[in-house]
Amino acid sequence: MKKTAVMIIDMINDFNFVEGRMLLHHTKKIVPNIKKLKEFAREHDMPVIHVNDHYNTWETDYKAIAEACSRESNLDIIEQGTPAEEDYFIMKPQMSAFFRTPLRSLLEELRIEHIIMAGVAGNICVLFTANDAHMRGYTIHVPENCVASNTERHNEEALQLMKKVFNANINPI
Repeated sequence: MKKTAVMIIDMINDFNFVEGRMLLHHTKKIVPNIKKLKEFAREHDMPVIHVNDHYNTWETDYKAIAEACSRESNLDIIEQGTPAEEDYFIMKPQMSAFFRTPLRSLLEELRIEHIIMAGVAGNICVLFTANDAHMRGYTIHVPENCVASNTERHNEEALQLMKKVFNANINPI
């Protein structure tokens, strides 16, 4: 557990895109599980790292991104998806949390070898981040009850791919 970090991906989200309402619906289902995962991380002294798109703000301050994304329909998700004071926050410019971010340096500094990933979208940003983590030698756990995609089929396909190709543990938390 000491070499494990929890990574929360793109939970600050405006859901304002094609199929965004579908993703919003599926994301609401995983919010309680992500809350439990964060509590588990705190109980076991695991760092929690939030990684998020910038939504054209190009801000490294999650509060500015949250403000830009806030809608009445997603406020509960944003509240659960924002970092606590002791958490880390990294803004990402593309789909992978590793692409042009300081994530690798942070993980090395924290001596992390295993990453538990949660968030949205399972078939895009979580999948690309899991791929890059696997390629860099990290072991990964992507709890199936902590990841949402636009459709359940896309989510399941992504989870099975991560399990088979990246040797990811997808057991629920």
